[in-house]
Amino acid sequence: MNAVLDVGGRLAEFALLDQVLQASLLVQLVILLLALASVISWAVILFKWRELRGAEKHSEAFLTSYGGSVWSGNALAASRRHPRSPLAAIFRAAHAQLSAFSRARGIAAEQPLDPLAQRVVDGQVAWTSARESARLERRLSFLATVGSAAPFVGLFGTVLGIIDSFTQIGEAGSASLAVVAPGIAEALIATAIGLLAAIPASVFYNHFAARLQELQRKIEVFAAQLSGELTHMPPDAAAPAAPAARRGKG
Repeated sequence: MNAVLDVGGRLAEFALLDQVLQASLLVQLVILLLALASVISWAVILFKWRELRGAEKHSEAFLTSYGGSVWSGNALAASRRHPRSPLAAIFRAAHAQLSAFSRARGIAAEQPLDPLAQRVVDGQVAWTSARESARLERRLSFLATVGSAAPFVGLFGTVLGIIDSFTQIGEAGSASLAVVAPGIAEALIATAIGLLAAIPASVFYNHFAARLQELQRKIEVFAAQLSGELTHMPPDAAAPAAPAARRGKG
């Protein structure tokens, strides 16, 4: 019984491949386009799954080490240990901007941030937040496009297959199953491949969009917290590069 089922499955595979090879050139192009879109979609899905999982894990680990202090001894080291975290990237950008500003202006360690320095660092935090959000959104638009367009491309292949069936009916002068079946089979194959490409793309797009929304909320909260800490930074916690600036003056 199993042997019979195995043979039947192989015959079905050969019949399906036969239908694709015997389809009209336009239907073959539609099927090829949909198959290519499906393969690329799965590559994007695997990449985004790994990217978002890394961003989530690294962000949680960074927040644990961050401890809520801009200039805590472990904060900068922790941000470098978690390069896939968007929060760590925001912190490094703010730290680097403040250090560069302090060196250029020669601000002493006991002085708080002046309004110009605050605006510069806030701008860097906002720009880096936007850049990290855009980085995490990258390639999701492809999944959205495949999820929305693939069924219609498959429908286009379906229409071509039906047109081919009517053409064969006209040429044969008969509407028998043997005449109609090949064109209808082409149409159904194009529809099926269109759905196979669209369904995973739509499901994973929605899944990734929900996870990305959560990450973007964390980015917004962390950026606001970081800017607030810099605004209310005590005088003795100002720029880390100020001691070097004072030695240069001496």
